[in-house]
Amino acid sequence: MEEEDMIEDETRVNNNTPLSIITEAFEDLADLLKPPREIGDDDDDSIEGLRLDAFCGACTHVSVLFNCLGFAFKFAEMEYLSKVRDLVEASKTFDTLENILDHDVENETVKTQGSYSRNLRRVRQGLDLIRAIFEQFLMTDECYSLKDAATKAYTQVCAPFHTWAVRTAVYAGMYTLPTRDQLLLRLNETDQSVEKNMRRYIEASMPIIEYIDKLYIDRNIKLDW
Repeated sequence: MEEEDMIEDETRVNNNTPLSIITEAFEDLADLLKPPREIGDDDDDSIEGLRLDAFCGACTHVSVLFNCLGFAFKFAEMEYLSKVRDLVEASKTFDTLENILDHDVENETVKTQGSYSRNLRRVRQGLDLIRAIFEQFLMTDECYSLKDAATKAYTQVCAPFHTWAVRTAVYAGMYTLPTRDQLLLRLNETDQSVEKNMRRYIEASMPIIEYIDKLYIDRNIKLDW
């Protein structure tokens, strides 16, 4: 029976789980930020900066993670999906993340409700929230609840930018979060595979998050909003 369980676990690990698909998408995106190995290998058709369509393509996969967390993060999921859809639409006009920020800087609409720059800022927060939840999840043992991990992550990443009403609703919803085993089941992961894929996402998402932050800082836009 033990051998059968091991085979079943291996099958689940080898399948394309939602988490592995997200991880691979962000690893591919992070690779685009790496400098070319050969300085002489110039591509005349290349566009400087991170392509907006590629960024949106990776971000669309992340909504499944919010969905797996249930009611507590329903607001975060709805806001995230709305902003990603707006950026997908923007990608039909603008080539890179730099382009949309420069557009808003020129038109003085960086912090305007519904602006490209504001939407990008919110999507970046969504990616960072998932990263923080994963970090908290991996820092603890099996006795530590997902509720505690998610509460710490939300307090760190999103709470400072949400209204009192939203914060209250999110904290109240934390009691509806799935257990650790339920989350693994929803993600179709094992203890071993989920740790591996979460670490991969953390490693791949960090340079992207830092890259986005730098775009704002380079344009003298503060990050406290």
